[in-house]
Amino acid sequence: MQIHRFTEPVATFLERPIPSGLSEAEAWFFEAPGPVLVMGSAQDVALAEAAPGMDVARRRSGGGAVFVDPARSLWLDVIVPPTDPRWSDDVRTSSHWLGRAWAEALRSIGIEGEVYDEGLEKTPWGRLVCFGANGPGEVLIAGRKTVGIAQRRTRDGARFQCIVYDRWDPHDVVDHLVLTEVERAAISADLAEVAGGVGDRLGELRDAITRRLLVD
Repeated sequence: MQIHRFTEPVATFLERPIPSGLSEAEAWFFEAPGPVLVMGSAQDVALAEAAPGMDVARRRSGGGAVFVDPARSLWLDVIVPPTDPRWSDDVRTSSHWLGRAWAEALRSIGIEGEVYDEGLEKTPWGRLVCFGANGPGEVLIAGRKTVGIAQRRTRDGARFQCIVYDRWDPHDVVDHLVLTEVERAAISADLAEVAGGVGDRLGELRDAITRRLLVD
């Protein structure tokens, strides 16, 4: 697997196409220039109400809104061409191998996690906030979603977009969406315990997942 690192405007990174004719998978680590609210492909960007200095972007993979702060999160995209042995035609299970890689990377730094291997969870806020529902291949720690994975597929391959936080705070997302105060309070309360983070271990986890992907 080839490893690449990008630091560029969020919109530029999100618009990078899946390269045509790849002979093997690639891992793209991305560090955003600053805080950004990333909306899912089916969401209206007008729903975003970002704070001054915060970018808003929309990815082409599905799911709800994601808050990204380069100081508090780890962003990794994995590109898998159809010729790669990791490829699967089954969309529902195609990210399981990646979830296992994350779980093994976490285990190597002393954190136990489990791969969510069921279908997309239906919850009241999952379509609004990405970490409000569990999806196939994602990793849970003590029952809380910790590694989020979204997916986009083209004829050139699949792009799995992953994010891990140091800590989970639903206000990071819902405070930057167009909601009433009553809605914001209710959603934040409902989502307070559904997800988690890895504390100050993001740097260790980045190194661990790099090692794991290089040998997978």
